[in-house]
Amino acid sequence: MKMVKSLLLGTAAGLVAMTGAQAADLPVKAKPVQYVKICSLYGAGFYYIPGTDTCIKLGGWVRAEMNFNAGGSFNPFHVATLDSRGLTFETTRVRGVLTLDARSQTEYGTLRSYIAAGWQETNNDWAANATYAPRAFVQWAGFTAGRAQSFFDFYSTPAYSNTTNVLGSDTGGQGDTVFAYTAQFGNGLSATVSAEDQTQRTTGYFGTATAGRQWPDFVANLRLDQAWGSAQVMGAVHQVRTNGAFANVDDVGWAAGVGVQVNLPMLGQGDTLATQFTYAKGALNYVGSGLSAFAITSGTTTAFGPAFDGVITGVDTLDLTEGWSVVAGYQHRWNANWRTSLYGTYGAIMYNDAASVVLGGVGQDADWKFWQVGSRTIWTPVQNLDLSVDVMYNNLDTAFSGPGVDSKGWWQGIFRVQRNFYP
Repeated sequence: MKMVKSLLLGTAAGLVAMTGAQAADLPVKAKPVQYVKICSLYGAGFYYIPGTDTCIKLGGWVRAEMNFNAGGSFNPFHVATLDSRGLTFETTRVRGVLTLDARSQTEYGTLRSYIAAGWQETNNDWAANATYAPRAFVQWAGFTAGRAQSFFDFYSTPAYSNTTNVLGSDTGGQGDTVFAYTAQFGNGLSATVSAEDQTQRTTGYFGTATAGRQWPDFVANLRLDQAWGSAQVMGAVHQVRTNGAFANVDDVGWAAGVGVQVNLPMLGQGDTLATQFTYAKGALNYVGSGLSAFAITSGTTTAFGPAFDGVITGVDTLDLTEGWSVVAGYQHRWNANWRTSLYGTYGAIMYNDAASVVLGGVGQDADWKFWQVGSRTIWTPVQNLDLSVDVMYNNLDTAFSGPGVDSKGWWQGIFRVQRNFYP
């Protein structure tokens, strides 16, 4: 009996030991995985970076386009012989951009950093592939620092057209380096003061070189955003500084503008009408952020449009150039898949008599006018895919007169495919 009892106890002890050994060999239960959480503080598409209180949103777009009688991104010709066999009449461009938007809350408000950067190629020129980085800025407590859009701008060209307009102050396509502060007064009213890189706002001078810059452009605006739309008044001062053997001049150019955008839901859901007027002296690239000298030839005649912030008319004498522009656009949404816009620009560049003589000779008038009118239709067959056709007419009312000089007009068009992959 004792033997049986001992045998049973030994068997039980062995089973317990074996069970314990097998349990020790089982994998340890993993800690709960910290899944990505949706961040609803800043709208759709934001997620918390695991382990932090920072929300991030990834996005971007890919674009392929074919331009006719225009440069890449529907940029109108400035210097061209329209009927030359050497003219590149058809241009292709591909551009891809990734965006990253990171935000977190602080005791002074939202801390935000934003990057938009990518790559582009034109006419399959792989040797000339270029990076494209129009945005890289930080915002906090009302401050904006980095590459953003000029706070002088109001009218948004891409809202109505695929073109890089000759006229209008829109720097959205390439951006500008800004150091700005925006104060919010409530009810949609705000004011901004900004120190901005002056490089792309400098057109240059006739008869002398541009001297090294000493201070940035100073920009200020007063803006109202409400349910009916938006309005803005703005101004800028721009350093004028030459460097030449007979012309060392220091002066100040300036620009002023006003813009209005009105929402028109009674005509269609999402319909808008916008316009901006700008006047400048010694700072022509506020009149036209894509403005440069024109020389358009067809047949045996050429249309000219000299573009200089100032003209040397004597020893240490610089006559500043004046100009103005108006841009406008209207977009109608037919339904969820189709929308059409109409847009136009008109402007004039004006030189005094002394500058006209220097540029064209005695009895010549260097003033000129330029206008554009066009229409774009976008088809969105599925969400975030836009197929668009844009057709525009340009007209250069030439400076100067005489044999071989005449005003010119030309058509241009673009077909674009764009896939947006932001939420």
